[in-house]
Amino acid sequence: MADRFADNLLEWYDQHGRHDLPWHTNQNAYRVWVSEIMLQQTQVTTVIPYFNAFMERFPDVRALADAPVDDVLSHWSGLGYYARARNLQKAAKTVVEEFGGEFPDSQEELETLTGVGRSTAAAIVAQAFGKRAAILDGNVKRVLARYHAVPGWPGQTAVLKQLWQYAEEHTPDARVRDYTQAIMDLGAMVCTRTRPNCDACPLQQGCAAYLRGEATLYPGSKPKKAKPEKTTWMLILEDDAGRILLERRPPSGIWGGLWSLPELDPAIGADELQEACERRLGVQCSDPDLISGFRHTFSHYHLHIQPARLTVSGDQGVADDDRLRWLHRDEALTLGLPAPIRTLLTAPEQTALL
Repeated sequence: MADRFADNLLEWYDQHGRHDLPWHTNQNAYRVWVSEIMLQQTQVTTVIPYFNAFMERFPDVRALADAPVDDVLSHWSGLGYYARARNLQKAAKTVVEEFGGEFPDSQEELETLTGVGRSTAAAIVAQAFGKRAAILDGNVKRVLARYHAVPGWPGQTAVLKQLWQYAEEHTPDARVRDYTQAIMDLGAMVCTRTRPNCDACPLQQGCAAYLRGEATLYPGSKPKKAKPEKTTWMLILEDDAGRILLERRPPSGIWGGLWSLPELDPAIGADELQEACERRLGVQCSDPDLISGFRHTFSHYHLHIQPARLTVSGDQGVADDDRLRWLHRDEALTLGLPAPIRTLLTAPEQTALL
């Protein structure tokens, strides 16, 4: 149902919206889909160079479906939330195998693809096919929660249901492609999480939160819960040829499917590292040099990483296989690596603690 909300928003978008984002060029379902997945939990400015590189390497859905998973993960390295990349390729294979390489234009069918939820499917339908569909990403939730003064955290079922109702009501029948981009732009550029620029907002006159002087109180915050703290040893094992040993992580869980450094139980003492390393990997190695540890934060816990550098002597022990691989640093950096591991491998001259 069209209303002045949509009209005012579109008038603002025509003058102030973002019309030159890379996924607006040669716009099709594949490019919209990849951009929407990348933009989950990630800012536009961060996504743009990743999107451009991804499109250059995987210009269409068939190229993505046929690519080695390591290639896909390496082009995602640094974006985080790596399940998105694995799901992206899985969905690409489904599009090729079940839909003949063409994205379906119905929201219901799009939602059957791995990693594609209601809002993402709607964005593809609206932006790639120009069909009416309501979206509700993080920016849109914030705009609607403020405009209607909807109390509570959007992660709560009742709050989310109410926001979806408003999203459906405000989505117009005409110019839906522009409207979906406009409301996302408004949330990103004007109706920001902190310090919203209400004076520049085209929806100001009807915004309940603004009229109450309570814009920053909406939407409600997620209930805070202390994140647990975890610790791990990470081994930088280098052989006589200057190669580093990498280990592929399990396909699910944190950093699923990425190449990382071998780890050891944090309960192991520093004086036990050499023996524990030899016991686990079957190699003869030097006494460890401990290098500066650091903390990496995930969405649900903090991980304290304590790296240890050890030199492996001889060629006995670990052989390359699907799980373990000896690589020179420049070769390793072409693989899908978690950001902290990439940092460790590109800054190898850290000061030893022992």
